[in-house]
Amino acid sequence: MSEPPLSTAAALPPEVLRSRRHTLALPRSRLGRLALRLQDRLEAFVAGVSVHPDTPVYDPALFPWVARLEAHWREIRAELDAVMSFRDRMPSFHEILQQVSTITTDDDWKTFFLMAMGTDCSGNARRCPRTRALLRTIPGISTAMFSILSPGKHIPPHRGAYNGVLRLHLALRVPEPRQRCRIRVADRVLPWEEGKAMIFDDSFNHEVWNDTGGYRVVLFVDFARPLRQPWAALNRGLLRLGPLAPFVREAGVRQKTWEQRFYGADAPR
Repeated sequence: MSEPPLSTAAALPPEVLRSRRHTLALPRSRLGRLALRLQDRLEAFVAGVSVHPDTPVYDPALFPWVARLEAHWREIRAELDAVMSFRDRMPSFHEILQQVSTITTDDDWKTFFLMAMGTDCSGNARRCPRTRALLRTIPGISTAMFSILSPGKHIPPHRGAYNGVLRLHLALRVPEPRQRCRIRVADRVLPWEEGKAMIFDDSFNHEVWNDTGGYRVVLFVDFARPLRQPWAALNRGLLRLGPLAPFVREAGVRQKTWEQRFYGADAPR
């Protein structure tokens, strides 16, 4: 099946589409610009020591554990269906991770965190025991959540913080027409397909549309990028330092506060 054409909303220069360049507000200070240059050098190094080629989108077959997730996707979907009954009470992404407010400030991107470094998601995870068991089989996993986009939601061009992680989307709910529910990663536009995984490097410029009348839900997972040794061990060590960052600690507090408020009345039995 041919890919849909790029939306006019993604009309970025080719050199940006195929790069890790930032498209949001750039730092004006000398220190901020220096930090970006250092980030560029670090990411170029990480790309050079990667096990797999440095590409925006990966063949899921390169990661043997993906087949297990796809084989059990209906069990994950069943647990998702149960928690979707209180979708309106879930926090929006920017209410947990304030930095996301650069790309979304409405209530149309809901999150149900199942795992995050330095964050207690145990209340949510207890509602999804089968999903939690499957997540534990993913090497180097750092974050997992149900990512829920409302009808008509558009996430503008942006990029992730660091290419030492890769991202998996396991499609759980994809409304029709499927071709109108899609993600652009660099210069590729991909629709989701229920029960199928896509893996991409979110440090490349990317953008999302749900131009349908239904909810799109994926199991969203970040995991350590496979690198050659000793760089793989160093990368995982660096990722373990993530919870020390002030914005990550703040997100952990926000998530815990929501869980305490919600499960005070609705604790799993």
